[in-house]
This record gives sequence, structure tokens and C-alpha cells, in this order.
Amino acid sequence: MMTASATASSASRPAATAAAPAGEYLTFRLGAEEYGIDILRVQEIRSYERPTHLAHSPDFIKGVIDLRGRIVPILDLRVKLQCPEANYTDFTVVIILDIGSTVIGVVVDAVADVVTLTPDVIKPTPQFERQGNVDPTFVTGIASLGDRMLIVMDIEALLSSDEIGLVTKAAHG
Repeated sequence: MMTASATASSASRPAATAAAPAGEYLTFRLGAEEYGIDILRVQEIRSYERPTHLAHSPDFIKGVIDLRGRIVPILDLRVKLQCPEANYTDFTVVIILDIGSTVIGVVVDAVADVVTLTPDVIKPTPQFERQGNVDPTFVTGIASLGDRMLIVMDIEALLSSDEIGLVTKAAHG
């Protein structure tokens, strides 16, 4: 009877229980928070180098770099997620990501490690309202790892299709 009750409860709110899939995640810091993204999206991690600025681009697009002959747009996730400060230190890195047919670099405060998350560790996120340009649907789950809280994110959901289009346009034109 208890099992049927738990099943009925989870079936009545399918959107809230759709947590991130199990697998390996690269963890990184943005300010005081720790985030995780699917390791399969990560091409490489590079030290931060000042990109070439693009005129009339949004604040979170820092510019472009030449990555072995390919022009790659660089986005500052700290600015995109409206972190209070975005200071560049020796720990600041760029994570090169493969987002569908687009390769982008995202600036983060520091990379922590790679963790394996199982479905029982990833909990659904509470629903909250959209804040400015940040759509809350990019958070796919919250994982508790001992004393660490990890915000599991869907990088494709974070960068709306309009923004990816803008990034793609900036990289090719």
C-alpha cells in the first residue's frame, strides 16, 4: 500500500520529478555555488585567455578565440547567471563544450572534479520563477554529495535557441 501511494504521488507531478539522468558530471564553481554538467558535452578545459571582443554582443559573450583553426565564442557563465562578481584569477578556466553543432567556451571560476551521479542522488529541483534572462528550466536536479550541494544543469537549456543562434552567428560572421 505504501508503494502504491508513493507511485501515485510521483505520477501526479511528472514535470517536477524529471531529474537529471545518471552519469558522469564535470563539477565547477561559480561564486559560492557548485554546478555539474554532463561530461559528454565537455571537449576540453583550458586556462583563461582574453578573447577577441565582438562589438554589439551581449555582456555575457566575452568574445571569440581561435581554437586550432576554429573560431569559438566565449561566454562568461558568471555574467549569464548574474553572479555578484566575475573576477578573473589564476583558477579561472574555460570549459570548451560541444552543444549540438556548435562549439562554445564557457568561463567558470574553477573546475572541481568529475563525479558519478546515480538517480537516487539527483533530486528534482523546486519550481521557481524566471529571473531576468535566466530560465529556471536549465536546472535539472540537485545532488547532495556529503556536505556539498551540486546544482545539475542542462547547458543547452541555459542557452536558449535564440542565444545559441546569436553565438553561432557571432562565430561565423
